[in-house]
Amino acid sequence: MERQKGLTFEQFQIGDTVESAGRTITEADIVAFAALSGDWNPMHVDAEYARNSMFGQRVAHGLLVLSVASGLAMRLGFMEETVKAFLGLDWKFRSPVFIGDTVRVRATVKSKRAMPRLGGGIVVFEVQVLKQDGSVAQKGEWEVLVASGEPL
Repeated sequence: MERQKGLTFEQFQIGDTVESAGRTITEADIVAFAALSGDWNPMHVDAEYARNSMFGQRVAHGLLVLSVASGLAMRLGFMEETVKAFLGLDWKFRSPVFIGDTVRVRATVKSKRAMPRLGGGIVVFEVQVLKQDGSVAQKGEWEVLVASGEPL
């Protein structure tokens, strides 16, 4: 996929792939997300509780990691000012993300469908959230409405 700002519907090609820079998940991220969301589950915020859990340590909220993934994808620029709407997602949480893990996003264009009456088309991305070791923490599909570059 071209690395440029705001790709239009016509510029996306099936199979195009892009990968973001990494971002390390911190304790401050978890606490801020707990405060914002109201999700104070001790698995996320209580080190003693988490030490005795199946993971042995605190785990980042799955939705925090999904939110970070969205931000990493936006920083790539290819959706800047051309995405008209985020239509939906089908998402799986595969493995925990811990404090200190660095995640990055890999997005591949899976399909596209012109929607002239909406001024563009629907692009479906296969998205993976990868940890520093290359393992998949989360994955799924994101469906977005992208503006056309063609005259209407």
